[in-house]
Amino acid sequence: MDISKTIAVMKQDPAFAENVGMVLIHNGTVRGWSRGDRSPVSRIEVVADQVKIEQIRCEIEQLMGIYKVVVEARSGVMQPGDDLLFLIVAGDIRENVKPAFARLLDRIKSEAITKKETSVAE
Repeated sequence: MDISKTIAVMKQDPAFAENVGMVLIHNGTVRGWSRGDRSPVSRIEVVADQVKIEQIRCEIEQLMGIYKVVVEARSGVMQPGDDLLFLIVAGDIRENVKPAFARLLDRIKSEAITKKETSVAE
């Protein structure tokens, strides 16, 4: 996803200016180390449940003050530095957008994405 282009397309909608005062983005990348013990990681196998992701996206988009939610989650074998997850949440004010963004990220990571890391030694 080209985040700048995606936001530019969103801004073309006349309702954008009337409804959006904040846009939060997330560009999750593959780390070169394991979260658990910080051991080196050479690759990661990711499965993104697109149906579950869409369900979560729709739920978050219905929250008060949220104008638009965009999600791109990639599946496959990836290397450290590869882009893994893109999120965009656009809405009216930070008191609505920040909690919606956090909920979106946490739910997708816990409910819709599974990962298997391969250590450098393997």
